[in-house]
Amino acid sequence: MSSTVRDALLALATLLAPDVPDVAARVTSAHDDPDGYLRAHADRLDDRSIDEAIPELAWIALVDALTDHDLLAEVDWKEAADEIAAQLRQLRSSPTDPAAWTWLVDVDDLPTYDFLERAGVELRACGTTLAVLDIESDCYPLVLLPNADAPALRDLATAAGCTASILGVPDVQPPTAAPEPTAEPGAEPTR
Repeated sequence: MSSTVRDALLALATLLAPDVPDVAARVTSAHDDPDGYLRAHADRLDDRSIDEAIPELAWIALVDALTDHDLLAEVDWKEAADEIAAQLRQLRSSPTDPAAWTWLVDVDDLPTYDFLERAGVELRACGTTLAVLDIESDCYPLVLLPNADAPALRDLATAAGCTASILGVPDVQPPTAAPEPTAEPGAEPTR
């Protein structure tokens, strides 16, 4: 992997765990020495059916390190809303203001993804972004971060060759300019 990818991964680790140098150390270790990282974390990686160095190893190392430091909640694609909320509230990056969680009524019947979208909207209104670090699995690795850091999260993940999606925000593409109308050959210009 290129130094640009390494730099992006390191910046992501710093963005999501600014006071936890172990996260950055594990990400750079997985990037710089994938075989060594694989040996050192074989049991943990075996749980993910990873038994050889893969291109996404540093991204997986980021997810695992954030989990170990209570900065990421990995929830199943069919997880109950109350369990997801409980896991999010336990994260070190969780909003401490109880008002951020007052919307947690009448959400028990929502399917997992619908609940996550709703949580994203509600938390964003309180200054916190809910994002998923996609590991191409049947789970949602969820992180919470200040709204102002959300664009950097998405940009850095893209630079690292990975995907971070912001929940509760529509993916709106900027409008493209309409093409200028062209006149038929030989036609008079319109005014």
